[in-house]
Amino acid sequence: MLIFLVLLFASPLQAVIFYSTGDPDFNTTPPTGIFANSGWQWTGYWGGFQGAPIGPHHFIAARHVGGAIGEVFVLGGVTYVTTAFFDDPASDLRIWQVSGTFPSWAPLYRASEEVGKSFVVFGRGLPRGVEVRDVATNTLRGWQWGASDGKMRWGRNVFVGLVNGGPAWGALLRANFDGGGGGVKVHLALGDSSGPMFIHDSAGWKLAGVAASVDSAFNTTNTGAGFSAAIFDSRGLYYGNSSSWKLVGGSLPTPSGFYATRVSVRAAWIEGVIGSLTRSE
Repeated sequence: MLIFLVLLFASPLQAVIFYSTGDPDFNTTPPTGIFANSGWQWTGYWGGFQGAPIGPHHFIAARHVGGAIGEVFVLGGVTYVTTAFFDDPASDLRIWQVSGTFPSWAPLYRASEEVGKSFVVFGRGLPRGVEVRDVATNTLRGWQWGASDGKMRWGRNVFVGLVNGGPAWGALLRANFDGGGGGVKVHLALGDSSGPMFIHDSAGWKLAGVAASVDSAFNTTNTGAGFSAAIFDSRGLYYGNSSSWKLVGGSLPTPSGFYATRVSVRAAWIEGVIGSLTRSE
């Protein structure tokens, strides 16, 4: 696995890429059935990224995507002007205050049981691009990032582990792009930063993570600029950057993955900012 390289080479996220299909229109409408109301209604546009309301006057986003007071957050076609922001000293989270009142907001996932649970994630940005193959065997390993189309997409994956991202990133959740679950798993890419991730428990869908970073920089040789890609098996490829490419080996498939800020461990800070009376659970 590539977890040990997250702080060195992981990239900020700016799109949902599917293992099972390259159709750019796949999952671009609100989910239905058992995934109805799983977070689409709480995913708003924050510049070129996403955010999610967590109280009547606040939404949460990733700090690294930036933004400024006076810029607008758009949810359900309604525009809300930002009036203040609050940075988490222990993670990549930033809470924004807005004028106006959100019609509803996402409850927080507070249990420390994320690992092994499936989740739904929302983002917009880059669909699947050209194939990436191991030069030595011509085996398909994944796909490069495609061209941005700005479409909102939703997909599913499973949290497989916890990662300490250090002072800049804090506590992170990891998901792998390994094609499991019948190929329905997704990867993230440029444009998905700050995308919310929701877990379903006995009380309904709750915000469990905010998209932070992704394993993305690969190459087919040990020189040159390389490329950004969603890789389900990195064996035979090089991972890193133009000054440090490392060959990935091993006998078992080695998927790349993505990382989300873990909301459960920051719930107390979040409530301290927005006030406990705004809880919707």
